[in-house]
Amino acid sequence: MDKLKFEIVTAERLLYSDDVDIVIAPGVQGEMGILPSHAPLLTMLQPGELVVRKGSEETAMFVSGGFLEIMQNRVTVLADTAERAEEIDIARAEVAKGRAEARLRDHVPEMDLARAEVALKRSLVRLKVAERRRKPKSGLGGAQGL
Repeated sequence: MDKLKFEIVTAERLLYSDDVDIVIAPGVQGEMGILPSHAPLLTMLQPGELVVRKGSEETAMFVSGGFLEIMQNRVTVLADTAERAEEIDIARAEVAKGRAEARLRDHVPEMDLARAEVALKRSLVRLKVAERRRKPKSGLGGAQGL
């Protein structure tokens, strides 16, 4: 079966690089699934969860935006920022969420309301990605201590 060569890069590092079966990304016009032999495409990403599957293995990442390019079974993401689900600092994300909520609640006329809303959305998505991916798979949680 054909594979996609997938890479996700930020200004700081190469976050992930491998041959995968499918990429599910948060495009600006909605979530999109990319399979081998996909037509060439260049699109912007919105903050959200990006998932890659390779066989039965699934890797989730948070992206805060950027660009996605598809060309000849190669998917490249140039992300503003990105983190694997297991790298997300939940306590830090909770603090960012609280700060964004306070800015929206107590906003003053000089404050950029749209920027505060984006910050809140970004922190909510980071928390969602981190919490969903850290929950034990059903059926495995209770039997480990016996």
